[in-house]
Amino acid sequence: MSRATTALVVPELNGSFELKQVYLDTIQPDEVLVEIHATGVCHTDLACAAGHLPCAPGAVLGHEGAGIVLEIGSGVTSVAPGDKVLLSFSSCETCDLCTSAHPAYCRTFNDRNFGGQRATPPPSGTSPRAMRASENGEPIFSSFFGQSSFARHALVHRSSCVRVEPTTDLDLFAPLGCGMQTGAGAVLNSLDVKEGSSVAVFGVGSVGMAAVMAAKLRKAKVIIAVDLHQSRLDLAMRLGATHGVIGSDKDVVEQIRKIVPPMGVDFAVDCSGVPAVIRTMIDALGVKGRASTVGAPGFGVCASVDVMSHLTYGKEYVGCTEGDSNPSVFLPYLMEMHAKGQFPMEEFITYYDVKDFAKAIEDTKKGRVIKAVLRWGSIQE
Repeated sequence: MSRATTALVVPELNGSFELKQVYLDTIQPDEVLVEIHATGVCHTDLACAAGHLPCAPGAVLGHEGAGIVLEIGSGVTSVAPGDKVLLSFSSCETCDLCTSAHPAYCRTFNDRNFGGQRATPPPSGTSPRAMRASENGEPIFSSFFGQSSFARHALVHRSSCVRVEPTTDLDLFAPLGCGMQTGAGAVLNSLDVKEGSSVAVFGVGSVGMAAVMAAKLRKAKVIIAVDLHQSRLDLAMRLGATHGVIGSDKDVVEQIRKIVPPMGVDFAVDCSGVPAVIRTMIDALGVKGRASTVGAPGFGVCASVDVMSHLTYGKEYVGCTEGDSNPSVFLPYLMEMHAKGQFPMEEFITYYDVKDFAKAIEDTKKGRVIKAVLRWGSIQE
């Protein structure tokens, strides 16, 4: 039986969204029907809507959802109706990478989650079965990252659901499902930053702020935030950075080397995906330095490397998807750190009623807010 609900649909690949009525199809054995209470707005959503990452017209995006379980499929045992859940990326749960605690690199679902370059319409990570524009209308492509949580109700893959305590503030913790775990996981998992080390974070939007807080959790001695906006550097320093550097300065590498002489930092994270920034980040690494990019510029974008410097000083540049995290373990850990006052993500979240989605998206694009979260409570169905 189909169910009417309201969703933000991408009508054309021009960055626009429309709030409209759609219909969910019958729940499948591996799915969970979730009433969405809040969804974080991620730059990946906006890049897909604009066509910079694989997508197709008629997509429902959203991959930082949080809500309450209404119904479960016959093959679901991890959650039950009435449970509060945070939503993250989906995985097959059975391949060697999933069973070795690296589901972000799932052999089956990786392309589907992140918009793999082999994707053709419907967009990667979607199923035309899950939503329709009308009772007898064209398919609305959904199941983005296993959830498509830009909707009041969503059919979610069971692997995307992380059960949380009944007292959980869903509005606050919705962004953990992608951005927060990506930034924090880059530091704690992919780079494995060491106590007493030095870290540089290039780009302190929401992902970069999470990386800064994670570096502080690891007791890094020096944490350098690099950004174009002084206001963001000021906030990063309140959240744990020890130094701030304006990214538009011509001597960013030299400034970092003065802070951490003689060569540069032990670890670095790029949250921009901009090739020139990536090159700067790698140049700012010290001997045996290790760096990673979490920003997604789109496929085919390349960054240059000084090969002799790279090999002479033993530098490393590694990939990082979703912070190489296991959401069922990592999201509760970040919530625990928040409860201890060590992951104060509320410092940079701005809430919007979903009916004000256009303002939330515009504010995100213009950098007026660091993390926008849409609240779905005004949509009563």
